[in-house]
Amino acid sequence: MDYGDHASEQQKPGLLRNLLSILGTILLFVAVSWVLRALVVQPYEIPSGSMEDTLQVGDRLFAEKVTYYLEEPSYGDIVTFEDPEIPSRTLIKRVIATGGQTVDLQDGRVLIDGVPLTEPYTDGLPSYPLTPAYGSSLVYPYTVPEGYLWVMGDNRTNSQDSRYFGAIPADSVTGKAFFIYWPLDRIGPLAS
Repeated sequence: MDYGDHASEQQKPGLLRNLLSILGTILLFVAVSWVLRALVVQPYEIPSGSMEDTLQVGDRLFAEKVTYYLEEPSYGDIVTFEDPEIPSRTLIKRVIATGGQTVDLQDGRVLIDGVPLTEPYTDGLPSYPLTPAYGSSLVYPYTVPEGYLWVMGDNRTNSQDSRYFGAIPADSVTGKAFFIYWPLDRIGPLAS
């Protein structure tokens, strides 16, 4: 009896089983990652200064998707949404008004239903109307249609937002930004 051949035959199935186990683990990891990203949480990197000082260029954050399965976005939420002009691109802004509310811009201030907002996150920057996107028409006071949101960047002098493209459909919202995970000196939750 040749024990060398017998040991070799036992190692082949063991090696194949180990390779299949590793491949299965990798596939499971990829599937779980995809499900989490598609349905629960997604990372983003901030490409522009439109949300400064709340979010800085290069900040990396997580936006969760579960909240908006259960409730509608509300005032103060920082949301990610499909760009109305380039739907394959994601934008991030703050919800300022929801369906049925009236937005007005007077003397650099934002008024909702006639009441001036207190907006410490703008660092006192004025909120003036912008020239609307081609084909859009915005007249103030503007009543946000039901099922829509009025969103604005915190950096009011450097943000193309609802003053430019109008109210956005609430169903274009893809998540609620909630946590900065990079850079290390800015790690922490985002306050609404």
